[in-house]
Amino acid sequence: MKRLLSIAAPVALVTQLVLTPMALAQEPVVGVWKTQIGTTATIQECADGYCITMKTGDHAGQKIGSFTGGNGSFTGTIIEPDSKKTFDGALTVSGDTVKMRGCTMKVICRSLIWTRL
Repeated sequence: MKRLLSIAAPVALVTQLVLTPMALAQEPVVGVWKTQIGTTATIQECADGYCITMKTGDHAGQKIGSFTGGNGSFTGTIIEPDSKKTFDGALTVSGDTVKMRGCTMKVICRSLIWTRL
């Protein structure tokens, strides 16, 4: 029994060390992003998945989108801050670039590319 316990403790420690970084790792979409027009926005975890909030510019403090998903591919809604129109959207992350595509009635679409700060 003593030998079993002496083996179990190191195995438990190794398991904890391996799994802890995975549990603490954030989705690559989380962070501060520079928009195409030079303002900044944050993407962070929120109750419904991930939320986009403008940090600078005329719309600072406004939530402009929410998404669910993972592994670099997300779906949700995007709000155009000037017109307040809401679009169905897709968001993909590749390295330090996030690409958002918003569509109305799946025919009129617009894409944006942001870079990580």
